[in-house]
Amino acid sequence: MARIGAVALADRLKRISVGRPLGSDRLSQTLLPKRIALPVFASDAMSSVSYATEEILLMLSLGGLAFYHFAPWIAVCVIVLMLVVVASYRQNVHAYPSGGGDYEVVMTNLGPKAGLTVASALLVDYVLTVAVSVSAGVANLVSAATSLAEHKVLLAVGLIVLLTLLNLRGVRESGTAFAIPTYGFILGIGTMIVVGLAKAASGDTLRAESADFQVLAEGHFSGLALAFLALRAFSSGCTALTGVEAISNGVPAFRKPKSRNAATTLLLMGLISVTMFGGVTALALISDVHVATDTADLVGFEGDHQRTVVAQIAAAVFGDGSFGFLYVAVVTTLILILAANTAFNGFPVLGSILARDGYLPRQLHTRGDRLAYSNGILLLAAAAIGLVVAFRAEVTALIQLYIVGVFVSFTLTQIGMVRHWQRVLHDGLPRGSGAAARRRVRRSQVINAFGGCLTGLVLVIVLVTKFLHGAYIVCAAIPLLFLGMRAVRRHYDRVAAELAPPPGRPTLPSRVHAVVPVSKLHAPTLRALAYAKATRPHSLVAVTAAVDRAEAERLQREWAERGIDIDLVVLASPYREITRPVLEYVAAIRRESPRDVVAVFVPEYVVGRWWEHLLHNQSALRLKARLLFQPGVMVTSVPWQLASSSRAHQRTERDGAGAVRRGRVGPRAPVAVGAADLPPAPDTASPADRPDPTRGHQEG
Repeated sequence: MARIGAVALADRLKRISVGRPLGSDRLSQTLLPKRIALPVFASDAMSSVSYATEEILLMLSLGGLAFYHFAPWIAVCVIVLMLVVVASYRQNVHAYPSGGGDYEVVMTNLGPKAGLTVASALLVDYVLTVAVSVSAGVANLVSAATSLAEHKVLLAVGLIVLLTLLNLRGVRESGTAFAIPTYGFILGIGTMIVVGLAKAASGDTLRAESADFQVLAEGHFSGLALAFLALRAFSSGCTALTGVEAISNGVPAFRKPKSRNAATTLLLMGLISVTMFGGVTALALISDVHVATDTADLVGFEGDHQRTVVAQIAAAVFGDGSFGFLYVAVVTTLILILAANTAFNGFPVLGSILARDGYLPRQLHTRGDRLAYSNGILLLAAAAIGLVVAFRAEVTALIQLYIVGVFVSFTLTQIGMVRHWQRVLHDGLPRGSGAAARRRVRRSQVINAFGGCLTGLVLVIVLVTKFLHGAYIVCAAIPLLFLGMRAVRRHYDRVAAELAPPPGRPTLPSRVHAVVPVSKLHAPTLRALAYAKATRPHSLVAVTAAVDRAEAERLQREWAERGIDIDLVVLASPYREITRPVLEYVAAIRRESPRDVVAVFVPEYVVGRWWEHLLHNQSALRLKARLLFQPGVMVTSVPWQLASSSRAHQRTERDGAGAVRRGRVGPRAPVAVGAADLPPAPDTASPADRPDPTRGHQEG
């Protein structure tokens, strides 16, 4: 059958792309050691090294090359901020190891409104992480292969699809796949920094390809304008902090002891990121890298695309076109693309927690075949692809939307942690704890308080300097998400209230009226009549819509000839409809006796060949779909399996048995078709062999 064949084909493609399903008992096998957790959760923060320095220089270039001397001080401020945030989040992973991260901390200590604000900010930022990281990776790829510049959007979309498939295979497999490029990036950037600084110290001249270009200033900056420009460069450089919170959201994915392993990984990530960011910034200034937001502002530059800062540094250190240059270009592209994996791990977990709490659809809470939150992964991919297409994979445009959500969550989380430690001190520490324990708690509180003040200040700077340049989109998206999640929660609460069982014993219906829709008198119809009578309803009638007067009269004659003692009601159908007359008849019964229940027994048969399915119009399916919306109406399908369906069932049983042995899910059943769609067969049975609809009642 067409649907069975399509489902089987889709299932095979899913198995090839995603892999065999894993049992729930294998969940513990997907937990990550620190060596794998570092590339899985820290690739975002590390990869930002490749564009954070460039964003600082781009903003400073608005005032001309003279403003580049602010770059070292801005970089130092970013490094201090990162170390403070890392120290703050180390307190978080010890206090809240369940994986809720920022959302759990804020929800527990500051209440649902603040918690949903953080959740909204994080969801937006995870989507931007994927869009920015992949777009930046494509930009580095284009730096090495300029002929691909016209296909940036297509490349970015294709890479997001590839990341989606890798993550659908499961956290451990994707982590193993991402470990080599991440460590390769650390090795490449580390070697470039060491070799570059060594050459500079030995007196060799490092000269970037853009060193001789002049940058046209977009205006004169002094006083408040200069301060604003410096703050804008600082806010752009703060993109180096993105991804720090991912480890606190992913603590459950670590091996035991989870909190200690997560805290250690967080520290390693901070130290490595700070070292690489400082080294890249130093080499960019030493080699006189000059960049501009528009290539037209670069005096002496010919072409449409300028190389990234990291590519120019690698060319200056190793030589343009050398193995070292190509290696750095390749691993930088890979780490930027794979940095989106941080969001692919954080977004689905956060979505699952929000779904568990009733703020997002319940489908996001369930794990897929590979024990990954498949629905969350697909939702993230779709949103990121939409952004990449809308902004044409331009990093400079996307970066203006970035980090607003990160610093919203940073700030509220640290405030929540301060309140958490205050509650710990107020409620008392565990028995036997001494002054040393209180000092440790107080120290953690001071760290979080300082981190909250600093990130709050940075949040104000980011909002002020980036609002008109695109941050307003995020400022609108976060409240919309907030309101949407509140609406979802209200819906679930309202449904739960409606479904709550009333006190006392369940109320039984006064009577049950059975209705059997009939179009032709054949075996499926007789089986439905017999089954309906076997349920012992208060009343039983068969109904038929008089679409064709001659057909209706012939059905009445056959009914009388067979001596069926069940009333046949012929419903008028002036517009040749089948569904509407039956619905109106059922509604009339309900109006007369609202406390009664109407049970509709729909005869249908099952076919096994695709072309058989195409020959029927699914009238029974439409009738059942409409009846489901009628209150007080119960719908029962009475199937009749044709010979072709039996063969199809045997075939799927054989395939299913093999699939189960290979780790697949069991077979899929053939599709049911309404018995009203079956053409009348010649009546060759003798009266004694014909099914008796009263026999089911008597034997029942």
